[in-house]
Amino acid sequence: MHHQNNHYPSTQTDNQPSSLGDQQMPKPPQGWSQLKWLGPSFIWMLSAAGSGELLFTPRIAALYGYALLWALLAAVILKWFINREVGRFTVCTGATILEGFKQLPGPKNWAVWFILVPQFAVAISTVAGMAGAAATALILVTGGTVQLWTVIIILVTAAIVFLGQYNVVETFSSYVGIARTLAVVTAAVFVFPNLGNLTSGLVPQIPQDVQYQEVLPWLGFMLAGAAGMMWYSYWVDARGYGATALKQEQPIEVKQLNSDQQQRLQGWVKLMTISNTLAVVGALLAALAFLVLGGELLQPQGLVPQENQVAETLGSLLGDLWGPFGFWFMIAIVFITFCSTTLSVQDGFGRMFADGTQILLRGFGVRQGRWINETFLRKFYIAVLLAILPIAVYLFFGEPVGLLQTAGAIEAAHIPVVTGLTLYLNHRILSDKLRPSGFTFWGTVVAGLFFAGFAVIYLLQLVGVLGGSGGS
Repeated sequence: MHHQNNHYPSTQTDNQPSSLGDQQMPKPPQGWSQLKWLGPSFIWMLSAAGSGELLFTPRIAALYGYALLWALLAAVILKWFINREVGRFTVCTGATILEGFKQLPGPKNWAVWFILVPQFAVAISTVAGMAGAAATALILVTGGTVQLWTVIIILVTAAIVFLGQYNVVETFSSYVGIARTLAVVTAAVFVFPNLGNLTSGLVPQIPQDVQYQEVLPWLGFMLAGAAGMMWYSYWVDARGYGATALKQEQPIEVKQLNSDQQQRLQGWVKLMTISNTLAVVGALLAALAFLVLGGELLQPQGLVPQENQVAETLGSLLGDLWGPFGFWFMIAIVFITFCSTTLSVQDGFGRMFADGTQILLRGFGVRQGRWINETFLRKFYIAVLLAILPIAVYLFFGEPVGLLQTAGAIEAAHIPVVTGLTLYLNHRILSDKLRPSGFTFWGTVVAGLFFAGFAVIYLLQLVGVLGGSGGS
């Protein structure tokens, strides 16, 4: 994977987009060679399928059956729109989405601050929660305490990302991801519910006494939260899609490109759309399968995956069907999924915070030194923000589900922000040829409003204006 070094030449002012000079925009791949380019979405989907699908979907099914099926479908389909707009910006300008947010009018870098500050809390609690959930699988095999294993998992995953070995693990976890999806889809077909029950969940309804502190993190993490959507921009960049292949120091001035260059970019946007669509369909299949398993196997027994029993409860999903083999197979899936999600979270946040810190420090006039060196910053954030602090937070709170619920709620509330800023950016910077169509634009607006609505209701329930609040 290559990374932008982001060393701006001194001749350019900070916000000045660059023109292409005599460089040619690469041609988008045609035919079968497109398959090689589906990587970023695949990685994104597998890293996303950890918390939302594996932990929260069976919980929601155990609590509410199929009543929220409509919300699951809406969340996944609407995130397709948002993700595509984030990808569109990076494919067309060659810049990460945070570099785009830097260019928004108003006080200097306000949007970058607005994104990064809440994401600190998300990063720490996600790593602590994921590693804690992975540890609930390990204690079943090895004994020992959840605390000890959580600390070990955080240290080992952080070391892998710190030493730059993430690619190796990524390949391995993508195979596991495929195995997991096949296993749960097969299992869901085995226990396939009464169609009437399932389809009744297609009608928008809110179950009585619904706990929004259960629903909001589930919708927030389903497929990917606000941070995951922004990482899509980094993975598209790392793969060299469209304008990212040119390694420009500044975002490209899209409106100045000739029509041939713009046409090539249209081809890249099309490819990114195919790859994004495949990822969303894959994640949707996995989520539906987990909903069916939770609804058919957990709900009748009144089982809800709780703090230190997460793995045990999820293990019974396949254990009830396929006996001891199913149980241990599921325990392995739980362990590997939560560990690989911890890795991709450390990798993604490491990139995002390094990028954001460079942007902010340059805003303060810092031009050289290690604090604007991308490699140093990534290692710094992996060690401190994504290893030391999560260990401290976990040892203090010790509730993986609670930590992930907190992170998921912030993620869900942040989604409308990322959506609005990205749409505004694309409208302002892209040419007519490359802007989203009317349908896409309004689909993305609806997506932002959907998550904003749930976030507002959650806050009202939290402060006691609406009934149904209280501990999970």
